[in-house]
Amino acid sequence: DHQTILRAWAVKDFAPNCPLYVQILKPENKFHIKFADHVVCEEEFKYAMLALNCICPATSTLITLLVHTSRGHTAPWEAFRQLTGTKQTLNRESQQSPEQWQKMYGRCSGNEVYHINLEESTFFAEYEGKSFTYASFHAHKKFGVCLIGVRKEDNKNILLNPGPRYIMSSTDICFYINITKEENSAFKKQEKHRKNHESKLSYHGASRLPVHSIIASMGTVAIDLQDTGCRGPSGATLALPSEGGKEGRRPSIAPVLEVADSSSLHTCDLLSDQSEDETTPSDDEVSAGLEYAKGYPPYSPYIGSSPTFCHLLHEKVPFCCLRLDKGCQHNYYEDAKAYGFKNKLIIVAAETAGNGLYNFIVPLRAYYRPKKELNPIVLLLDNPPDMHFLDAICWFPMVYYMVGSIDNLDDLLRCGVTFAANMVVVDKESTMSAEEDYMADAKTIVNVQTLFRLFSSLSIITELTHPANMRFMQFRAKDCYSLALSKLEKKEREKGSNLAFMFRLPFAAGRVFSISMLDTLLYQSFVKDYMISITRLLLGLDTTPGSGFLCSMKITEEDLWIRTYARLYQKLCSSTGDIPIGVYRTESQKLTTSESQISISVEEWEDTKDTKEQFSCRGNHRNSTSSDQSDHPLLRRKSMQWARRLSRRAPRHSAKTAEKINQQRMNLYRRSERQELAELVKNRMKHLGLSPAGYDEMNDHQNTLSYILINPSPDTRLELNDIVYLIRPDPLTYVPNAAPSRKDSFCNAVGQDTREETQL
Repeated sequence: DHQTILRAWAVKDFAPNCPLYVQILKPENKFHIKFADHVVCEEEFKYAMLALNCICPATSTLITLLVHTSRGHTAPWEAFRQLTGTKQTLNRESQQSPEQWQKMYGRCSGNEVYHINLEESTFFAEYEGKSFTYASFHAHKKFGVCLIGVRKEDNKNILLNPGPRYIMSSTDICFYINITKEENSAFKKQEKHRKNHESKLSYHGASRLPVHSIIASMGTVAIDLQDTGCRGPSGATLALPSEGGKEGRRPSIAPVLEVADSSSLHTCDLLSDQSEDETTPSDDEVSAGLEYAKGYPPYSPYIGSSPTFCHLLHEKVPFCCLRLDKGCQHNYYEDAKAYGFKNKLIIVAAETAGNGLYNFIVPLRAYYRPKKELNPIVLLLDNPPDMHFLDAICWFPMVYYMVGSIDNLDDLLRCGVTFAANMVVVDKESTMSAEEDYMADAKTIVNVQTLFRLFSSLSIITELTHPANMRFMQFRAKDCYSLALSKLEKKEREKGSNLAFMFRLPFAAGRVFSISMLDTLLYQSFVKDYMISITRLLLGLDTTPGSGFLCSMKITEEDLWIRTYARLYQKLCSSTGDIPIGVYRTESQKLTTSESQISISVEEWEDTKDTKEQFSCRGNHRNSTSSDQSDHPLLRRKSMQWARRLSRRAPRHSAKTAEKINQQRMNLYRRSERQELAELVKNRMKHLGLSPAGYDEMNDHQNTLSYILINPSPDTRLELNDIVYLIRPDPLTYVPNAAPSRKDSFCNAVGQDTREETQL
C-alpha cells in the first residue's frame, strides 16, 4: 500500500487532471488517496462479502458474476457427457442435457449491470410518472430485465430499490440487470424498425407491439390479475390470498399499482418486526438486558469508514466480557453452550484482528436486520486483538473473540463449532509469502478439509489466495464428476474464458472466495463508473438514505403456490416492495460416484460379489447375505458376518486369491470412518468438560450441489428450499414523523461535517 500511495501521489503531481483508479489492501490507508476518482479497498470488500455469505448464501459468487463479463454460454454438453460417461441422449433442439443445472447457471451468469436514461429507453420510457416497483415488475414481465436502482440527474447518489413511493422521471438514469445492454438487444433493433414503419404499424395496446412476438417466444407466462384489491398488512410475505373467483383457478395475486396508495401500502415485514421488537420486548429480553438501541457506532477503528446505522448496546461491554472462553467478575461462562444463544453462531477464523474485520461485523449488525435474527459472532484469532479494535466492537451485541487456531480441535470445540451455522476461514497473511506461489493456500486447504470431515453439516466459507486452488476444496480422490469438471475448466481456459472456474462446485455454491476475483471491478469502472458504488451498497459498506439493502428469503412448502419466478416478482412488488434479483438453488448431485463415508469401494464390492457367487456355486458355505447385498454396501453388520464365515469355511485357493480375500476381510472389519470421527470429537468434548449432546451424527451434504440463477427467466419454476435474493426498500423511508432525521442524527453522532465522506 505504501508503494501504491506513493505512485498515486506521483501521478497526481505530474498529471493532476488524469483520472485515477486505485486498488489498495488495507482500509486504514484509504484516506491517503481520497483524491482518487475510484478506489477499491480489498479488505473492505472481502470481509463484507464473507459476512453476507452467512445470511445470503453465495453473495461472493453473486457479486463476482455481476462484475465479470461472461458470454452467458452453456457448457459444451457433448464433451461433458463423454467425460462423465453418462449414456443419456442429448437433444440440443429441445435444449435438454444431463446437466440441466449447468445449462441454467451458465446462461444466467451472463447477466451484468447496465444503465440507460429513462427517456431514451425502450424498456422503461413508458413508465415515466409510475412508481419504481411498477416499472421494475412490468419491465421484467415484458422484457426480462431487472430494474434495481435509479439516480436523479442532479444527484450523485444511487438509490437501490427506492420503493413504491418513488416516482420515475424522464431524466432518471436507470440501472438494470440483463444479459446485454439495451442498445445491443433485439428489442432496440425492433423498436427502430417500428419507428421506420410507424405509418404501417399503429399502436393498439401492449398486445399489438412489434416486440410482442419476441416476448411470447421467450416463454413469458401471463400473470393472473383477478384480485384487484391490495393485501392487508397482516400475514406473511407470500401469504396465500383469500379464495375467490371461479373454482379451479390458481390463487390470484394483487396487481402492482402504478402509484403507491398510502392508505393500502404497508411497510415491509422487516419494519413490522422491528417495531414489535421496540415496543413489546419479551420478558426474557428484559431480564437479560437485551434491549438494543439503534445508532451510529461511536468509534471506528480506522479513518474513512462509512458510518452505518446499526444495532448497538446502551453501554459498551467490558473488555473482559468479550473473551468467550474466559470467565470474569461479570459472568462465569467459559464456552459457547453456556451462553444459551437462541440463534446459531457465525465463527470467523483469522490470523489477526485487522481493521478490515470491522467490516465483517457491521453488515451483520445493520439496523435493517431483524433483532430476533441476529447471529452471535465469534472471532477465533491466532493472536490477541489490539485495544483499539476492542474499543470498536464492544458496542455491538453478541460479538466475542477467542485466541486459538482452527488446526486445534479443542479450540474449535470451545468456540462453539458444534453450534455454528457458518464458519468463515480467512486467508492468513503469513502464508502468502510461501516459496512456491500456489502453496500459499496449502495449510488453509488442509485445515478446511479436516473441518469438513469432522463437521460435515457445517457451512464452511473459505478465502484462498489463488482461485485455481479451489479444486482442492472438499477434495475426494475418486470423484469422476469433479474430474470431468476439471477437464471442462481446462477447455474453457484454452478458449480464453475469464471465468473458467465458474462451474467448479465450491465456487458455484459460494463456499470459496478469492480477492483476485474482484480485480475486474476496478477495470469495469472505466466504462461503468457506478459499479463500485452499486457493489458497496449491495454489500452494506455504504448506506444512502432511501436506498435499499440486500437480503434473502427461503421458499417453504407454504410458498410453493406462487409457482413461478414471475408470480413471485409480482407478489413481492405488490406487497412489500421487494425486488428479487436471483435464486440460490440446492439439489441432489446425481452423477457422484464417490462413497467417501464407507470403508469399501465400489470396485472391492464388485470383487466381493464375484467371489461370493463363485463360492455359492460350489456349495461350500451357507448363504448368509441377501441376493442384493452388493446393492447395499452400508449393511456392514451382515457383511462382517459373511466375511467371518467366508474366512472359516472357504476352501484354499491360490496365493493371489487368498491375498484378495484377506484384504476384503480387513476392509469389512474396519470401522466406519464416520464412527471414528464422531467418537474422537465426543471424547475431546468430554475431556474439556463439554456436554457431547450438542454434537450428533451430522448429515452429510457431499451429494448436493448449489448454484446461483441471476435474473432467471419469468417462467422459471420455484422449488422447495430455493433462496431468493431480494433488494428490500429502506425501512427508515417509511417511518412517519421520524425525528431527528438521519442526517441530523449522523452529524450529531460524528460531530463534524462529513459531506465529502458520505455525500449525504
